[in-house]
Amino acid sequence: MRQIVLDTETTGLNPRTGDRVIEIGCVELKNRMLTGNNFHRYINPERDSEEGALAVHGITTEFLRDKPKFAEIVAELRDYIQGAEVIIHNAPFDLGFLNNEFKLLGLPSFTGHCSSVIDTLVNAKEMRPGKRNSLDALCDHYGVSNAHRKLHGALLDAELLADVYLSMTRGQNSLSMDLEEEVAEGGGLLEAVALADIVLLAASAEELAEHETLLGGLDKAVKGSCIWRNYAPSVTI
Repeated sequence: MRQIVLDTETTGLNPRTGDRVIEIGCVELKNRMLTGNNFHRYINPERDSEEGALAVHGITTEFLRDKPKFAEIVAELRDYIQGAEVIIHNAPFDLGFLNNEFKLLGLPSFTGHCSSVIDTLVNAKEMRPGKRNSLDALCDHYGVSNAHRKLHGALLDAELLADVYLSMTRGQNSLSMDLEEEVAEGGGLLEAVALADIVLLAASAEELAEHETLLGGLDKAVKGSCIWRNYAPSVTI
């Protein structure tokens, strides 16, 4: 399964009043693994950022002056996200801007190119009702290091969200819980499958190498040591 974790920065809060996208950052996941095939572009919006937005992202008009316009990067973006499941924190905000940019160019909507969209803010509110569920709050909750995040940046935020999403969706892997649920539904399962009958197989050298590659990708994404190294023994290949 191919997933794209996406974030944007904009000149303001409302595309209907002329605000535009100035940065797009995307991180690719395949089968829940970071691939390193990221997409990152700064965009010249042909207008200034509002003061409040500038305070958040720090991307100045002068910096964006020689960057490509959205029309110049849209083909790359369409190809990159085509058919993927897109993961966004507070999706209506980013999608409102992206759909507007596509509309201004007379193109089908951004969402029309995706297979589906996951809003991690909606998921977080369901999992943590009544709690703060900003990206920073979720990083704190799941132990994802964001100490290097001084200002918002689309690629950095997408990388952090990828780690948060993987942590949020890792799920309950307790065998005893799975068995209890199946017994409740069908009955008698524990008689057929006893815990003593489970065979544990050691990971092969190839599997250990793949595991280390995954951890290395997570380390790169958080620009440090990912949380999973705190809970698993070091891998010797």
